[in-house]
Amino acid sequence: MDDESCGDGLSPNDIRRFLTHIAAIAVSSTKAEGGVDDDGAAAAVAVETITALEELKAAAAGAQAVLTTQVADTIRRRRRDAGRPAARWNTGIATQIGLARKDSPHRGNTHLGLARALTAEMPHTLGQLRRGDLSEWRATILVRETACLTAEDRRLVDDRLCADPAVLTGTGDSTVAAMAARLAAELDAAAVARRKARADQHRRVTVRPAPDFMGHLGALLPMDRAVCVWATLRRDADTLIATGDADGRTRDQIMADLLVERTIGLAHPLSPPVAVQVVISDQSLLAGSDIPAEVPGYGPIPAAAARQWIHDAVTSDTAVTLRKLYARPTDGHLTAVESVARCFPTGLARLIDLRDRTCRTPWCDAPIRHHDHITPHEDGGPTTADNGLGLCAACNLAKQGDGWATTRTDDTGAHADVHTVEFRTPTGHTYRSRPPAQPLPMPHRKAG
Repeated sequence: MDDESCGDGLSPNDIRRFLTHIAAIAVSSTKAEGGVDDDGAAAAVAVETITALEELKAAAAGAQAVLTTQVADTIRRRRRDAGRPAARWNTGIATQIGLARKDSPHRGNTHLGLARALTAEMPHTLGQLRRGDLSEWRATILVRETACLTAEDRRLVDDRLCADPAVLTGTGDSTVAAMAARLAAELDAAAVARRKARADQHRRVTVRPAPDFMGHLGALLPMDRAVCVWATLRRDADTLIATGDADGRTRDQIMADLLVERTIGLAHPLSPPVAVQVVISDQSLLAGSDIPAEVPGYGPIPAAAARQWIHDAVTSDTAVTLRKLYARPTDGHLTAVESVARCFPTGLARLIDLRDRTCRTPWCDAPIRHHDHITPHEDGGPTTADNGLGLCAACNLAKQGDGWATTRTDDTGAHADVHTVEFRTPTGHTYRSRPPAQPLPMPHRKAG
C-alpha cells in the first residue's frame, strides 16, 4: 500500500524519501555555502534554511488538511452509498487520521475538525498555511477562536486576518488568538457571550503527575478570578523578596508556597486583593457598543462582560479607579495616559504596558518585564513612549548581544504613525513589530 502512487504522482514512500533528502541537503548545503572560514555567512545561510524548512512544515500541514478532508469525505460517501445509517458515517474516521499522523484518536479528532474548518470556511487561512506563511498551530488558534461563529462570520474573520499575509506577520500565538477573539466578539457578541456562559460551567481544579515526584495542580476559573489569584500571589511574593523574607526562594517558589499555605489555611494574604485592569473604549462603556474590551495580560473580552464587571464593582465595596487613556480616533494608537502617580516613569511604563501588552519581539507573547530604550540611552535615546518598548526579560537580554539593533521606523499607508520597531539580528535579518490595535474612541465633531 505504501508504494502505490496516486495516479501519475509520487507514492507515499517517494514523498518520504524526497522530504528526507531535502532535510539532508539543507544541513549539508549550509556548510558548503558559508565556507569553512566564514562563520558569519554560514550562520546567515543556516538561518535562511531554518526559515525555509519551517515554511515547508507549514505547507506540509496545509497539504495534510486537504488530504484529511478528502479521506473523510470519501469514507462518508462510500458508507452513504452502501446504505449505512447516517449515525455511522463518521465512525472511526478521526481514529484513522490520528493513526496516520502517529497521534492519539483524540488528536485525530482535532486534526479532522481543523481540516474541515479550513477547507470549508477559511480559505485564506488554508492558503497561508499551504504557502508556508502561517504555522499549523496558529491556524488551529484561528479555528478555535471562531468556533462559536456562523460559517458566514467565520469567513469574514478569515478574510480580515488572512487575506493579507502582512496582517499576522510577526504576531505571537496570544496576539493571534486575541485578534480573532476580538473580531468574533464584534461580529456576534451574543454567540461569544453564550460561549462564555458555557465556559463558566466548566470551572474545575485538576491534578496530574509530573516527573521527579512532582504534580501539576491546575484551576480552570473565570478569567477575572484567575488573574486576581495569580496577581495577588505574585505581588505578595515580590513583597517577601523586597523585605528580605524570601529565605533564598525564587519568586515562582514563593508563589507556589503561598498557594499551598493559603489553600490549607496556614497563612493569610499580606494585603487586600489586587485589581484587575480593563481597557475599554468610551463607546463600549457609555454608548453600549460591542467593541471588545481588553484585559492586559489576558486579551479581549466581550464589551457586555466588561460593563457587567464594572457595574458589579461600582455597586459593591470594591475600590474602582478610572484612568483616562488618550488615543487617536483614527486608529486607536495610544498617545498619553493620565497618571495618578507622583513618579513620571511609573506612568510612562504603564502607558507602554497598555500599548504593547506583551513582549514586542516578533512572535513572542511573553509578559512584559522590562521597559527598554529603542535607541539606547547611552546613545542619546530619550526616555519617551515613542522611544520605549516592552520586552520580556529573555528578549531584553538577547537584544544586548553583539550584532543586535532596534530602530524606530515610519510605515506608510494603513500603518502610518503606528509605533513600528525594526529588529535586526546578528545575521543581518530584519523583522518588524507593531503594537496590537486598541479599542477606538468615539469620533468627535469639530466645533464651529
